[in-house]
Amino acid sequence: MKHGYQKRMRDLREDHDKTQREIAEVLGTSQTMYARYERGANELPIRHLVALCDYYGVSTDYFLCRTDRPTFRVKKTPDTVKD
Repeated sequence: MKHGYQKRMRDLREDHDKTQREIAEVLGTSQTMYARYERGANELPIRHLVALCDYYGVSTDYFLCRTDRPTFRVKKTPDTVKD
């Protein structure tokens, strides 16, 4: 079953002018396995999801198509505000 994140995964790679091989190297996997993630033939492991989000500077919600905002902002609450 195809998941929505594969298109975003490919679009992010292409927007950054990267090849599948280059991104596979970032993840420490083969180009063949990366291509399988991008096609939806294999599930993307969580460790790779986090690595890709860090690499592209986007939130996991954006990567997984839960929002169209590439980044997120932490809401400041009294517990998170430091003097």
